Amino acid sequence: MFILYLLTSCSPARRIPTGNYLLNKNNLKVDQKDVSVEELNKYIIQKPNKKILGVRFHLWLYNMANPAKTKWPHGWLKRIGEEPVIYNSDLTKQSTRQLKQFLENKGYYFAEITDSTRYKRKNAKVTYSVIPNEPYCIETIRYVFEDTTIVPWILSDTLHSLLKKGKIMDKSMLQDERQRIETYMKNNGFYMFSKEYIYFEARIIPSTFDIDMTMIIKDFVEGEPDPKTKLKPHKRYRINNLYVYPNYSPLDMAGQSRAVPVDFDTTYFEGTCFLHKGNPKIKLNVIADKNHIREGDYYSLSEVDRSYRNFSSLGLFRFVNINFKESDTIPVTGNDKYLDCIMELARRKVQSYQAELVGTNSSGDIGARGNILYQNWNLFRGAEVFSLRLTGALEAVSGKENIKLMYEVGSEVKISFPKFLAPVRMKKFVRRYMPKTSVTGSYNYQSRPDYTRSIANLSFSYYVEGKKYFTHNFWPIELNYIQLYEERSSKTWIDSIRTTYLGYSFESHMVAALRYGLEFNSQKLGKRSDYIFARINVESAGNLLNAVNQWIGADTIEGKYHILNVPYFQYIRGDIDFRYYNIVDPLNKLVYRLFIGSGYPLGNSKALPFEKKYFSGGPNSIRAWSTRDLGPGSYNKPKSDSVFQYPNQVADIKLEVNFEYRFRMFWKIEGAFFIDAGNIWAIRREDDREGAFFEWNRFYKEIAVGTGLGIRLDFNFFLIRFDFGLKLRDPALPDGERWIPINRGFERGDLKFQFGIGYPF
Repeated sequence: MFILYLLTSCSPARRIPTGNYLLNKNNLKVDQKDVSVEELNKYIIQKPNKKILGVRFHLWLYNMANPAKTKWPHGWLKRIGEEPVIYNSDLTKQSTRQLKQFLENKGYYFAEITDSTRYKRKNAKVTYSVIPNEPYCIETIRYVFEDTTIVPWILSDTLHSLLKKGKIMDKSMLQDERQRIETYMKNNGFYMFSKEYIYFEARIIPSTFDIDMTMIIKDFVEGEPDPKTKLKPHKRYRINNLYVYPNYSPLDMAGQSRAVPVDFDTTYFEGTCFLHKGNPKIKLNVIADKNHIREGDYYSLSEVDRSYRNFSSLGLFRFVNINFKESDTIPVTGNDKYLDCIMELARRKVQSYQAELVGTNSSGDIGARGNILYQNWNLFRGAEVFSLRLTGALEAVSGKENIKLMYEVGSEVKISFPKFLAPVRMKKFVRRYMPKTSVTGSYNYQSRPDYTRSIANLSFSYYVEGKKYFTHNFWPIELNYIQLYEERSSKTWIDSIRTTYLGYSFESHMVAALRYGLEFNSQKLGKRSDYIFARINVESAGNLLNAVNQWIGADTIEGKYHILNVPYFQYIRGDIDFRYYNIVDPLNKLVYRLFIGSGYPLGNSKALPFEKKYFSGGPNSIRAWSTRDLGPGSYNKPKSDSVFQYPNQVADIKLEVNFEYRFRMFWKIEGAFFIDAGNIWAIRREDDREGAFFEWNRFYKEIAVGTGLGIRLDFNFFLIRFDFGLKLRDPALPDGERWIPINRGFERGDLKFQFGIGYPF
């Protein structure tokens, strides 16, 4: 409030020269819903100073500087601030003309645009009144072909045409139609076809607002005309020769003028000529599988783009060039022509090493983590990516009475194959979706003040890029073996949870899971538009094992089936993470997030394994609470209970809603205002924590609410985040006393500092 007072107390117009006015606001009034106000705003030339949280922050920074001084901090404040926008009547009139021109291009030829300016003290407010009136609409569509050979191609695709009877005669739509036809023709072999061959003639039908539209497609401009028709027809092109340089280097090609250099070795594989010096150092079938351009096929722009994406996705090549040139080969029959395709694949360095040391902050516990990473991008000469990671961490954990150390060591080995490893061949599926297969093995040893355990993991997974915005991840096999070392753990802690619901999650066990994940991301790179991100995960563990054990009549130990001398967990689990990103303008963004997740233990288990339970609080959750320090439900952890000496509150159900307003301030600094709400709950009544069980008639009363402000340093390739969360509603307090600002004053523990890398969501 103090900062806002400072920002608003200084008049934004105090540095405006006498006789001039600060442009305070542009008001756009449109009396027709079909016309986009957002589009019209783009054509207003003079815009007011930018606002953040309703305050002209950048103008305030500029006004803080002394106009007569250039040294620091005055020069710096001017540079990061924004000079006041002084109202210019000439620019207003020019904006009015641009708005009218825009509406004419959209088909509103009789639009009326007026502007008016209202002055108050040293501020000016401009109002643009827009009356679009009746637009011109397309009544008829005709086609004129100078080259009649392409008539069947164009007319057979009119179902996908953007031009429809009754549509407004929008010039941008005509340009989009030209581009659509060009892409369509190039996908069907017309390599030399261009949108420049297409133009339109529009005739106004008298006494109406209707347009008689004619699309004219010209004949080809190069070469000799056909002796009979005297026209130059557009030709279709087939792929004649396909040359691939798997180890392309510009130095090797210096002085070469032939498509097949004399000093290069040639290997023919699946209709492709591979050109290389010595060993190509990659299996040729890998390149053949990723390539969608085939000898004898008609040229297709979409297949060229797919080949580009496939080669780039391997990660093995520094750059990829796919070039075409007209072949000298003359077809034996028909009017088709030939293209030679040359692919240049420039390799990157195959091996890399990386070492990193980072500081960590987990709920206020300071520590350090080190990683050593080795990668090989062509392990078996098939573009397999091999990675070996060694990691170690040390952290000071705050206890009740003193600070104790937690340490962790581990390793991970992963191999990613650029193909679909399966006992059954699915050639069409592989060609269409280009799946990847990964095999991962890891081992992690953790020593905490309360327990010591090790986690061994082995997984086999598939990654598939679906249509447009979808990606799929499938783990048919995921094995986790968790070993709890009681002799190295706190006996007091182990004994205190042994007979509790939490104790079922803290025992040596095996998890044999099957998982599926679906991601949807509508973000378009390079475009400033709203987008949606959604992730759905579904997991099943132990159900097949349990069915087999029951079928064969296996023995149980203390009522549980075992594998490798330990019980295995049986459960189902699923969650959805939905986010909506609203891009207000280049400086302001609104982000909304909803997370719903639940897991249910079955047959062989009374609880979910600890690592599969949900928790709330922390830098990526409800930021007014520490990690694993919120819930479950209205449960209030006893301060004297040694079981809860450290934040460790987990449960089976999670509901969370987040809102964040992000705004760019200056230099690389961003600000944020956020509101977080949610909680976790137990799904079974065996959980003996009072208030932890989920009940439909009570759960909404146990929603925690927090708010706060954040500061972020955006260095493009990574972002450092500092968030300050403040509790507004604490479900651990007695019912009727949970709204903190209303029922009691703020206390020291109500404010939490969170540190993170990257955005929280």
